Amino acid sequence: MGYSTGLLKHRVTILNRKEAQQGKFGLDSAGIEFEPAGPVWASVDWARGKGAMNAGALDVYGVVIIRMRWNNIVNERSRIVHDGKTYQIIGETFHADRQDNTIQFQAQQVVNDK
Repeated sequence: MGYSTGLLKHRVTILNRKEAQQGKFGLDSAGIEFEPAGPVWASVDWARGKGAMNAGALDVYGVVIIRMRWNNIVNERSRIVHDGKTYQIIGETFHADRQDNTIQFQAQQVVNDK
């Protein structure tokens, strides 16, 4: 099935976690780092409706729905950069279907991630 080309009008960059590093207090104790895994075409739309309100409560303004063609780059722990903002995938909303050639998930904007 897949998504039509007209729907995928935004260029987003996928960030994946770097391999865990040993810090003074164990793995990733010095912080988690992400590296660019490549750009893809996607559909980015604001989450709306009752489901969005339940998912994000007061922070619902930063929740987007992202759809793209299936690829093996994106996973539940990836981050997405779109329009200069970084989004973290909400894991329980991640749905990838290789047979249908689709990936869809909700993502919330990451604020003050240092």
